[in-house]
Amino acid sequence: AIEPMVNAGTAEVITMPDQWTVVTADRNLSAHFEHTVAIGADGPVILSKVEAD
Repeated sequence: AIEPMVNAGTAEVITMPDQWTVVTADRNLSAHFEHTVAIGADGPVILSKVEAD
C-alpha cells in the first residue's frame, strides 16, 4: 500500500497506545490517503482506485 500523509506541521508521527491511531507529534492538522497497488506485467496497477461517474 502507498499511504501518503500531508501535514500542516511536523512530519514526525506518534502511534497512540491503541496501536492503531497515528497523530503528528505537534497535534497539527493532517490528511491521509491510501491506495493498494499491485505490480503487474505492464507496471503498477492501483487496485483501490474508484472510477468517477
